Amino acid sequence: MPSSAPPSLPSPTASRVAAPVPPARPAPPAPVKTPVAPTPAPAGRRRWFALAIVMTAAFMDLVDVTIVNIAIPSIQRETGASVSAIQWITAGYALAFAAGLITGGRLGDIYGRKRLFLIGIGGFTLASALCGLAGSPEILVAARILQGATAALMVPQVLSIVHATFPAHERGKVFGLFGAVVGLGAVSGPLLGALLTEWDLFGLGWRPIFLINLPVGIAGLLLGAKFITESKAPRAVRLDLPGVALITLAMLMLIYPLTRGHELGWPLWGHLSMVGSLFVFGALVAYQRQKALSDGSPLIELSLFRVKSFAAGIAVQLTFGVGLGIFFLVWTMYMQMGLGWSVLRAGTTGIPFSVAVSVAAGISVQKLVPRFGRKVLQAGALLMIAGLLIYLWESEHYGMGITSWQMAVPLVVMGVGMGLIVAPLTDAVLSEVPKEHAGSASGLINTVQQMGTALGLGLVSVVFFGAIGDRPAPEEAGPAFVDAFQQSLWWVAGVLSVIFLVMFALPARPRAHVEGDAHAEDGANLEGRVNMTGVAS
Repeated sequence: MPSSAPPSLPSPTASRVAAPVPPARPAPPAPVKTPVAPTPAPAGRRRWFALAIVMTAAFMDLVDVTIVNIAIPSIQRETGASVSAIQWITAGYALAFAAGLITGGRLGDIYGRKRLFLIGIGGFTLASALCGLAGSPEILVAARILQGATAALMVPQVLSIVHATFPAHERGKVFGLFGAVVGLGAVSGPLLGALLTEWDLFGLGWRPIFLINLPVGIAGLLLGAKFITESKAPRAVRLDLPGVALITLAMLMLIYPLTRGHELGWPLWGHLSMVGSLFVFGALVAYQRQKALSDGSPLIELSLFRVKSFAAGIAVQLTFGVGLGIFFLVWTMYMQMGLGWSVLRAGTTGIPFSVAVSVAAGISVQKLVPRFGRKVLQAGALLMIAGLLIYLWESEHYGMGITSWQMAVPLVVMGVGMGLIVAPLTDAVLSEVPKEHAGSASGLINTVQQMGTALGLGLVSVVFFGAIGDRPAPEEAGPAFVDAFQQSLWWVAGVLSVIFLVMFALPARPRAHVEGDAHAEDGANLEGRVNMTGVAS
């Protein structure tokens, strides 16, 4: 919905594991004509080609989420997708991505990052083709789930490949480039999606938003096979497939009834399924305890929850994901299906928000958090609430006559608030985690955030479609969407109020960035931030 503001990127010292890089080619003495071995120079260029390839893959995943968000109303109109199908087009991606994120990183550690990256980008490209050629909403939902699963194989390898390819003294420059790419994706994704949908290339309507991934993915696959160097973790942990199965089942039992409940009249089996999901989560916790004792490689390191700041951070990530999942899908439908705006107008309306997130994210990490610590994140939550309240007032005051320029004020306020949160949040949560668990913790943080997003998308059926009612008359549809949007904003404001309070459990001041062990290389830290930005856009 999936993702969607350059977040704070990991410190160049986040990992000490790196493959040896050939030394720079020495300059031969002038009078000597003996040729110098050419290997080091191509190897130097080779790693920058590899960087461009993995950055393109991360950009493709980010833009794909933002493009889909802006095109959802067009997809609904052209395919006749139901309310639940609309939600699953985005929630299915987020859920599959969340379920496979940690496992994808560990598979790369065990079988090779290059190999998993190529499998992931190949699968992502194939899934994009299936999305673009889907003949029904059901096929599109299935293809989106496949996209999320393959992205979970592809993107966790990105940071791992960077660590294995670049020496520590070059990683600062590399992470700066990543920040630029993420910021570009946040700003360009909604606009690109709007343009592709509005242009109706070859009469394909919304389909080019997926088909555009084909040439990019094929090029990445071919060039990646040539330029990326294979690497593995020296001490890769074992896979925990039963843990993945349990957490996926629990989320499905919770989210599926939420998405179908309004459409089906909230049947008894839906309530039983949601209650049953709590027991499955309990079984997951019991199994993870047993797994930790038996072989020391659980999917979730439960001892992390004894660290107060980490437990609070997980709660913040989960609820923040819920808020984002509700707002951005509802906001898109409000503008296009409620106000009747074109997809291009809706896409350009969101640009001030993306720019505000990008600017605030950079300032928060570089200037504000080192001086004010946790207060910066809490100020971000309060600013987001203030932006929502301004938006509520404007929506009620101007009604159907509201303009893009009038929306710019609350969107900028919200964007600044979000930028103050998303960039430093992960580092704040990890600051008190023991370094031997840094990799597991970062993967868990981002997995929980994605699960929160999927849960928020499922709740759209309750907070938005439930307020619209059953098939309002055409002349009543616009006002009904506006009213439902306003009700949804109150829900999001409530979620952010909870986040503000939970943030008191985060460290008051930033601490030194935790250095992870070999397992911290799974790239989950970067991935979670990139996808969060994608959702936000």
